[in-house]
Amino acid sequence: MDPRWANALTVVGLLGFMALVSLTAPRWSRSLRQPVVSAGTEEESPAPAGSASPEPESSTEAERKINVKLFFEAADRPGLVMEERSVLFHPDLSGQLRAVVEELVHGSQSGQGATLNPATRVLDVFVTARGVAYVDLSKDVTEAFPGGSDAERITVYSVVNSITSNLPAIKRVQILVDDRPVPTLAGHVDLTRPLSADMTLLAAVKETASASPPPPPSPASAAPSPTS
Repeated sequence: MDPRWANALTVVGLLGFMALVSLTAPRWSRSLRQPVVSAGTEEESPAPAGSASPEPESSTEAERKINVKLFFEAADRPGLVMEERSVLFHPDLSGQLRAVVEELVHGSQSGQGATLNPATRVLDVFVTARGVAYVDLSKDVTEAFPGGSDAERITVYSVVNSITSNLPAIKRVQILVDDRPVPTLAGHVDLTRPLSADMTLLAAVKETASASPPPPPSPASAAPSPTS
């Protein structure tokens, strides 16, 4: 072939190639901007428009409640009385323990006497593998204390009895104050060791007096006395 014809054909081919590149540039430039997918992984495809997002956790499960028995000071006689109410359910033992003690701090809903200063805060709780619960209360629990050994026993065992009655996994309870062990709350009940429940402090059942009719008179007293 004549070299001049060969050169002409080459020029024509180059011009055609450049025209093709300019026409298809928008397509392959978009391809080059796509993210690179690592080997062994699949690119996550976007969710189609209008697709439903995952449903949130059921509100019924999140607001599940259970009944607990709390011990308060009887308003009309010495000792502790039990009051039942519902509290939020916690799947973990420590969370349920905290809920019981905090509910006890809130006080009675039926007019019974409070056993804890309402300013008391539950600082921390934890349970050992041997079933001993440690309840760390703020120092408010020792303030405005009424005094006396009976009042201190009522306070201490309102906590111990409320915990052990509702959480069978807990056998004993030790009360801490401001992150440390204390000998007593007010000088009477030993708090240097974990305590078991004491149900002997429950108030005696109040007896209602029944108005019974007087006994009938005996025949001898009913008979008229002889006249002289």
